[in-house]
Amino acid sequence: QQLFDEIKQPIPRRVEEMKALIKQFLHQRRYVIVVDDVWTIDAWHAIKYALPDNNCGSRVLLTTRNADIASTASTIDSHDNIYAMEALTKEESLTLFCRKTFQKNYCPSEFMDLSLSILEKCEGLPLAIVAISGVLAAKDKNEWEMIRRSLGAELEGNDKLKSMKRILVLSYNDLPYYLKICFLYLSIFPEDHEIECMRLIRLWTAKGFIEVREGRTLEEVAEGYLNDLLNRSLIQVAETTRDGRVRMYRIHDLLREIITSKSREQNIVAMAIERNTKWPERLRRLSIHNTLGNVQQSRSFSQLRSLLMFGVTDSLCKSSMPILFNGGLRLLKVLELRDSSLETVPNEVFKLFHLRYLSLRGTKVKILPKLIGNLQNLETLDLKDTYVIELPIEIQKLRQLRHLLVYRYNTIETYISFPSAQGFKVPAIIGALLSLQKLCYIEANHYKGGINIVGELGRLTQLRRLGITKLRREDGMALCSSIAKLSNLRSLVITSIEEDEIIDLQYLSPSPKFLQTLVLEGYLEKFPSWIPSLHCLTIVYLRWSHLRDDDDPLQSLQDLPNLSEVALNQAYDGEELCFKAGGFQRLKRLWLITLKGLKWVRLEMGAIPCLEMLEISNCKLMEDMPSGIEHLTILKELELNDMSDKLLMRLNPDKGADYWKIAHIPRVWIGDTQTGRWRMKRMFPT
Repeated sequence: QQLFDEIKQPIPRRVEEMKALIKQFLHQRRYVIVVDDVWTIDAWHAIKYALPDNNCGSRVLLTTRNADIASTASTIDSHDNIYAMEALTKEESLTLFCRKTFQKNYCPSEFMDLSLSILEKCEGLPLAIVAISGVLAAKDKNEWEMIRRSLGAELEGNDKLKSMKRILVLSYNDLPYYLKICFLYLSIFPEDHEIECMRLIRLWTAKGFIEVREGRTLEEVAEGYLNDLLNRSLIQVAETTRDGRVRMYRIHDLLREIITSKSREQNIVAMAIERNTKWPERLRRLSIHNTLGNVQQSRSFSQLRSLLMFGVTDSLCKSSMPILFNGGLRLLKVLELRDSSLETVPNEVFKLFHLRYLSLRGTKVKILPKLIGNLQNLETLDLKDTYVIELPIEIQKLRQLRHLLVYRYNTIETYISFPSAQGFKVPAIIGALLSLQKLCYIEANHYKGGINIVGELGRLTQLRRLGITKLRREDGMALCSSIAKLSNLRSLVITSIEEDEIIDLQYLSPSPKFLQTLVLEGYLEKFPSWIPSLHCLTIVYLRWSHLRDDDDPLQSLQDLPNLSEVALNQAYDGEELCFKAGGFQRLKRLWLITLKGLKWVRLEMGAIPCLEMLEISNCKLMEDMPSGIEHLTILKELELNDMSDKLLMRLNPDKGADYWKIAHIPRVWIGDTQTGRWRMKRMFPT
């Protein structure tokens, strides 16, 4: 799947088809592929048949903890191509330790002896060095001495693996009390599972793990907890958003082994992975992996507080999951049935009066019953990627609700599809949910009981993220009035009811000064005059705006100091775009898509100096590459889709007149589409 993402092709559903396509793609190509952390010989055999030996000098690098797998994968009898990783030398260990602890390549003289003494106990193991660095970074010299003594007593005489585990346990022991329970709760996720940042924050909040701190929301405090764990090297970044924010985290396998053991000792989490797994007497948190067959149905679940499922495809019914249907989960606070086969929500769920977190994301549920009003302690209701399109009026009773997610994106989305997201109908009294922080996406084109839904939004003053679909022109003034009251807003997405319906936002005052993300999908008669005042903006997407030749959006956006990402999709009908010198100083990613009148793009010297990715798609009238693109020295990726033949001819590596302009760019992609789907992608050998 990672390879298909890299070559920007849709992922086949069948494994055999995936293998065949990969083999075909790599045929007669010279390639280097890294296969990381292989656990079984069968897994290696499954992978290697997709990798052709085409005598092109290709290389495959495999990492594993199992020497037998390395021997099996080796193709040379002498096994000269097997490299057994050695521990770091003293010099390498000290360099790594200093970078992590002091953010320098050297050690302050007053800490040198202590550092060397502590590093002796790490025995050149990078994970142990990074972990102990996270403990020491914020401590004074006296505390270092105490840690050195405890290390000496604890680790003397142990082998390397035990030494590392004990050092990692020390990292855990050093956590403040409020972080320990949060860290151990991560054991509820399966091995190698990438953990969504906001998902984890909502779970922690629902469990009551987050301390109240003046002037900050619980979610902001929880985000600080995550940053603390990250700085201590106890969790790792798995994926970031386009604007650099962390979207996914992961836990190193050895660390997960430790927290799983600790969780078991302290009765934090029980995992239904195997049939004969030993469970504690008083079960409080249960994580079910892959199948319901491992659940010990005869056990009492009366004390259960959390129930989560991962990868369970079994049918959810009374016979397969009686604990969910027999009314025995009265103390449950967290229920996550994400991606299960559920089609209707069992009535028993609405008797869980203590429930704070309910996720039905990715299920086949179509209707949310009126009984939802019983769950008056609910803080998160996640119906993303379900078939629910309307909420009952009883939703108004959920006065503690902080996160309401009811939307799905188009399953086949190209740069010409409208709209990008499907929302839901809300009752007129949505303004009663005063605790809401995230509301995505509401349909704005209906009135209930004579009340304007858009006008109700102004009461939700705690909102951080707001998504609106099906906006009509006549509701623009009411929406501006509401947004002006949302001083905490960080993300705003607005989509009109039709592609040519005008989004009228000229009346907005004051504008939400902390706004970071702005997405407008619909016709703009004029570029909103308040946008250049939003100095916190990092992301701006304009789609189907069709701004006129005399209303160039670049002139209004170029001086925003924190802007890192801009997408213009059918947003401008002029013939020329000019990026002026000194403009867009922090922009990293830029999309110019389906600008049908665009003929020329000009980049003045000193414009967009930090640009790393540029995509130009379906701009058929462009016959030349942007002038000045050769000055973008740190541009890493250029993508051109559905462009004119004349422009592509000018990029031919052999005789193209413009090839010299892009020769410095490491990755150049050329693509075209057919019936809305990718037909071909290939990379120029730049």
